Amino acid sequence: MLQSPLSNNESNYNGNGYAPSPEYDNGGPPGEPPRPGSVDIQQELDRLEEIILSSFRVPLTGRTLVDEEKLLEQLDFIRVALPNVFQEAAVVLQQKQEILLEAEEYGQQLVDAAQAKRAQILAESDIVRQAKQEADQLRRQVQQECEEMMQETLTEIDRKRRACQQELEEMRQTAIAQAQEIEGGADQYADHVLEGIEQDLKDMLRIITNGRQQLKSDSQAQRNSHSKKK
Repeated sequence: MLQSPLSNNESNYNGNGYAPSPEYDNGGPPGEPPRPGSVDIQQELDRLEEIILSSFRVPLTGRTLVDEEKLLEQLDFIRVALPNVFQEAAVVLQQKQEILLEAEEYGQQLVDAAQAKRAQILAESDIVRQAKQEADQLRRQVQQECEEMMQETLTEIDRKRRACQQELEEMRQTAIAQAQEIEGGADQYADHVLEGIEQDLKDMLRIITNGRQQLKSDSQAQRNSHSKKK
């Protein structure tokens, strides 16, 4: 196969058959295979494409003259690097699985924590609801007791009011009776006194009448005695 002239960047492959790209550093001593995790497969594939596209084109044929040795060495380099890439992919996949497992465990922990928090909130809600119900019941009970006490107080006040009115009425009736009794006693006493005075006056009038009659009798006797003397 015809070969195109090599550029300075495309010559001097090492003796072990590995030809890293000019931009590529395999991470180890020159001439050794690439180390795991140090190969950029996309970059090497781009270099392979560059080798093909930069080769000499045969006019009017649509064909390209490619440096076979250079192409094969690039392919060998990629072939050798692929296991490392697969190993990297396996490591990444393992890490991804571990991350997913950790994420799943963390997610499960979040779910468990959320469920526990929800249960706690529900329990607290039940406690709050129960406390509210007990508070409402206590409030209704206190209100009922206050109303009963108020009703009893009003009843007691009305009872005492009626008792006071009755007692006042009894006192008034007693006072009236005592006043009437005192008034009746005074009238009786006054009548008795007047009766005594009347009796005394009658006695005095009788004495006076008797004295006048006696005087009349004495005067008549004296007149009769004088008449006889004459």
